Amino acid sequence: MSSAGDGTVGKALDVLDLVAAQEKPIRFAELQRMSVLPKATLYRLAQTLVNQGMLVHNPEGGTYSLGVRLVRLAHAAWRQASLAPIARRHLDSLSVDTGLTVHLAQMDYGHVLYVDKRNALESAAMFSDAGKIAPAYCTGVGKAMLAFLDADELDQILGMQSFHRFTPTTLASEAVLRQSLERTRTRGFATDREEHEAGVICVAMPILSDEGRVLGAASLSGSTLRTDLKSLEAHIPRLRQCVEAIAEEATHWAFPVEGNETGGRLG
Repeated sequence: MSSAGDGTVGKALDVLDLVAAQEKPIRFAELQRMSVLPKATLYRLAQTLVNQGMLVHNPEGGTYSLGVRLVRLAHAAWRQASLAPIARRHLDSLSVDTGLTVHLAQMDYGHVLYVDKRNALESAAMFSDAGKIAPAYCTGVGKAMLAFLDADELDQILGMQSFHRFTPTTLASEAVLRQSLERTRTRGFATDREEHEAGVICVAMPILSDEGRVLGAASLSGSTLRTDLKSLEAHIPRLRQCVEAIAEEATHWAFPVEGNETGGRLG
């Protein structure tokens, strides 16, 4: 959510976030129930977003949905502001070599944003399609990134976590998560033991710049019906090769990072 100083732009982005979160057209009355904004303000912002092509209003059903202008912006952001374009060939190679599903993710305001997903021939059904957002505290890529943040940034992001228990194995408290992150730092990779989705496990490693800054994370995932963690961990050396190759290429790739409006060269 936007902060108090973000003004009209921040409020408008909050409205877009609410519509996007529904994954289906939403009526104004539903939007009003979810929003903290006064009815008149919410209606004015919704109309402005429609006028700008960011939302589409269906007068017959009285619903709002995301506009096609956002699709164009999303494609531009994928090319300019994510690791996905430079990582794709490395992810494809890793998926072919291991026969597993590979995910690429970056941190987005305390959550995990999946920016690419490369499928092996037999892919398990998973939540984490590219473009989806998931909690950082109970996903392999999330824990891989959290473990290598500096102390202040880690404290800030942990304060954003809900610690909802998705499955019996979810690490549902900050204290338990911090213990897990310490193990991740020591061995260099994180695991997901069905912590976000029952039946889905993974191993994940961070993608780090030369200075140790977290750029993102990659993971190898599989269904418990087809594999186990010991088998996944056998692929850690190949996963390490992949993330190191992505990190090396990222040092020559300029894209904006959170908190830096002008962008900057990585590495």
